[in-house]
Amino acid sequence: MAEIPTTLMEIASIIRRTRKAQGLKQVELAGYANVGTRFVIELESGKPTIQMGKAIKVMETLGCKIQIIPPPDPNQEQR
Repeated sequence: MAEIPTTLMEIASIIRRTRKAQGLKQVELAGYANVGTRFVIELESGKPTIQMGKAIKVMETLGCKIQIIPPPDPNQEQR
């Protein structure tokens, strides 16, 4: 079931649960995603200064889908 996280801690929790559900250790995920183990640990702890590119790589490695829905354009006429 899709979740819509609204905080960094919710994203971190989804990543951690997904990794564990796949039976991966942090060091294994780091290797598959080509990032450092420390990065995975910090990502799963919700570190606010995490590198977006690496975080996306980890999420893609786990098979997570990322969706960004921009707000409606206030300049566009409503019909």
